[in-house]
Amino acid sequence: MSYGSGVQSAPKPGASITRRSFMVGAGAAAAELAGFASTRGRHQLQTTERTFDIANLPDAFVGYRIVQLSDIHMEEYTEAWYLERVVAVTNALKPDLVLLTGDFVSRGPLSLKTSWRAAGLCAEILTGLKAPQRYAILGNHDVAVGAEHVIMPLREHGTPFLVDSYVAIERGYDRIWLCGTDDATTTPDLRTTVPPDPRAPVLLMCHEPDYADDLMKMPQFSKVDLMLSGHSHGGQVRLPYLGPLILPPGGRKYVEGHYQLGRTQLYVNRGIGTVGIPLRFDCPSEITHITLQRA
Repeated sequence: MSYGSGVQSAPKPGASITRRSFMVGAGAAAAELAGFASTRGRHQLQTTERTFDIANLPDAFVGYRIVQLSDIHMEEYTEAWYLERVVAVTNALKPDLVLLTGDFVSRGPLSLKTSWRAAGLCAEILTGLKAPQRYAILGNHDVAVGAEHVIMPLREHGTPFLVDSYVAIERGYDRIWLCGTDDATTTPDLRTTVPPDPRAPVLLMCHEPDYADDLMKMPQFSKVDLMLSGHSHGGQVRLPYLGPLILPPGGRKYVEGHYQLGRTQLYVNRGIGTVGIPLRFDCPSEITHITLQRA
């Protein structure tokens, strides 16, 4: 009589060792991947070269070069030495203008006073930028810690802010308009942000890229040639077949890179720092080096 159906066969030693080895190896690989993402991955810095064709660009601004920096998130995870490196790389590009599109600090586990001190440190390091001009806007984290605590130290160290306002960038008798919205988590007013009759190209800084869908409903947006945003961090962690894993509200539709929205071009910078978790994988920090050309 056979009792084979009631007797479990002993595991094969070779197969058992292989499975254990696989699990150990997989765990080690995951740990190594996390270590890379939190150290080397987070400190990878990529300079992205972009040329934007702008209709009716004045002669004096053909070849005009802009560096966009965004989402520094000073001192939650972004170290002073890393921001100093960003400044050095930016200076080596010799831009005509540096634009900082928000989130200089973080509103997270740190205390408000820690965030305010971080804003001061960030402001001091950014004084090392050698471009002839630089301008900034607020991000949602800056507003969350108290906008005045970010604006004041940066202004005192030579970085003016555009908050629902605009300024003429002039070269000889030619000009372009640079505009900046308040953060989308407040009540930005595009009527005061964009000149009523610009008669020259208009560049708009707006921290949250997805807010473009709301801006497109406003008549003033039709005057904008190029919109520069950040906020999304490009997702911070990008995995094959899954794409970006960490996307905040306001940065889930337009995640990174170039988009065409009617006559307006949108560019989304991946940012310098991280928020939430100190990880970047397949999503390096970004310095965007922009050259303007006539369409």
